Amino acid sequence: MRHRLTAAALAALTAAGGLTVAGQSAAQAAPAGRTFHVDCAADPAGATGGKQHPWTSLAEANAHTYGPGDRLLFKRGSTCTGTLAPTGTGSARAPFTIADYGNGPARARLDGAGAHDVVLLANTQYVHLKALEITNAANPGSERNGVRLRLTDYGVARGFDISGLYIHDVRGGDYKTVSGSSAIHIAVEGTAKASWYDGLDIGGNRIEDVDREGIYFKSTFSKRDLVGDQQDPNVYPGEWTPSTGVRIHHNTLKSLAGDGMKLDTTSGARVDHNRVDGFQLRSPSANAGIWTFNTDDTTVEHNEVSGGGNTHDGMSFDADGASRNTVFQYNYSHDNKGGFLLICPYSGAKTIGTVARYNVSRDDGARLIQNCWGPILGTEIYNNTFHNKEQIPGHLVQDDAGSPATTQHELVIRNNVFVSEGTGGYAFKNPTPGLSFDHNAFYGIDMTRPNPGGITADPKLRADFRLGKGSPALAAGAVIENNGGKDYFGNRLRPGAPNIGAYAGRGVR
Repeated sequence: MRHRLTAAALAALTAAGGLTVAGQSAAQAAPAGRTFHVDCAADPAGATGGKQHPWTSLAEANAHTYGPGDRLLFKRGSTCTGTLAPTGTGSARAPFTIADYGNGPARARLDGAGAHDVVLLANTQYVHLKALEITNAANPGSERNGVRLRLTDYGVARGFDISGLYIHDVRGGDYKTVSGSSAIHIAVEGTAKASWYDGLDIGGNRIEDVDREGIYFKSTFSKRDLVGDQQDPNVYPGEWTPSTGVRIHHNTLKSLAGDGMKLDTTSGARVDHNRVDGFQLRSPSANAGIWTFNTDDTTVEHNEVSGGGNTHDGMSFDADGASRNTVFQYNYSHDNKGGFLLICPYSGAKTIGTVARYNVSRDDGARLIQNCWGPILGTEIYNNTFHNKEQIPGHLVQDDAGSPATTQHELVIRNNVFVSEGTGGYAFKNPTPGLSFDHNAFYGIDMTRPNPGGITADPKLRADFRLGKGSPALAAGAVIENNGGKDYFGNRLRPGAPNIGAYAGRGVR
């Protein structure tokens, strides 16, 4: 027989700590936390951190230790100057939240005024940072960041959410070091205790006018055979310990001196639905839109990247040294002076298992694809569509292998559409035996390498990258296993011979 609790009995049990409304014990209920307010334009007299008497400086906010469920809120329309470096941690069920309050039309603004970091979250975890405006323009050229997450001999740090920020005018220098200059910098440092992030979500942020990096990862625990001698073991001495559970999504990045996003020492990261517009604009060093270094199993998908400012790299995408199993899919790349894709092992490193599929590229040049010297193993570039009209690349594939005796390449370019509406064809530089082509469509291009199964007739490529009715590229590709299951437009891939190019549907009238 079931026994029902009366309302009075249920209330008594709840009051005694036996039950909560959700049916959990009181000991399991998330702590309520405390709320602290900061208004740097308020009268400092009697400041307690309450809404009526808020703190009026970052020094006061930094002097407190925060715990699970706590909230540190900055008043909209006010500006605080210096570095916010809070201490304490949240918990899995009750993160520590830094955000805004009030109804003012302008964001709460933190201005680093030339400090190394505007927001520094060091040796902490379960922190949510949201909705603030962050800038750091004073004393330009010195090393600085907008937001820096830093672990130093900490171990695993979990539960970060960096979202809804407006980060702009971070006027740092041209640094690619452990510290660096970035809008958002994810730093793992130290030598004594392996450290990494597990659960890091960077989403919905707007980043503009940054020198040099947009979103940048770096770790001293990154040593493994795959990286060769690309890194000084005295500077990066720790065994490879990747950050996990990383997602970077729905961010907009504009006017960057250097890289858009660089992932380093991660495993299983996903980079999706971002817009990068204008990178490699003010840096003499090599930079790319979105690239990986010393990573495993990265997926880069549904991004739009444009405006690469010069040809010192300047590509949308790059699988760099020690990148393993990187997949670039369903991305739109256009108007990049450097090109579409770089695959670049060097200095003893290897790049393994790169896949670029069902992407579209419009008016990317000086080369569409570039291979650096060094081992490029198990790499497949298939079912992409390249269309050039305004910019005509000097190289369809720029192969910088040097000589076949010193380079091992396993790189297949298959089922791609290449259309040129300009004068002249694309060239190939130093093509090595390991670089092969088949079932590609080359139109308006003088092809100088074997292309079995390929076509040279007009593929009837439409302005929207679909194929016109009667296109010879329809159902003319080679069958590829483990092909991702859908095309650039979201169409499901059907059994049998696929179309050539990034469109898998029927011919369009």
